[in-house]
Amino acid sequence: MSTTELAELRRTIGQLRQCVGAVRSRYGDDASAVRRLVNDVERLDIDVADLESPIPAQPKPVDRSQVVKIPDDPYDPALWRGADDEGVGGYHREQR
Repeated sequence: MSTTELAELRRTIGQLRQCVGAVRSRYGDDASAVRRLVNDVERLDIDVADLESPIPAQPKPVDRSQVVKIPDDPYDPALWRGADDEGVGGYHREQR
């Protein structure tokens, strides 16, 4: 995005901020729609600032010697003996 486009975007957001300010003064801060509009304008400012920031550096290459491979083989069922499934419960009984 060019600097001209970013400047136009900033100008337009400024106009939107003025309109939202007028709505805010009329309806007050207690209206949830007004709070959302104010939040949206702030979020737009943050998003434009992200666009203006330089492109982040590329991530460092992965050190393959540090990668731990996990096999696809099924786990030994004995590992789960006596354990409950979260949210399901009721597995304290012996399975037959």
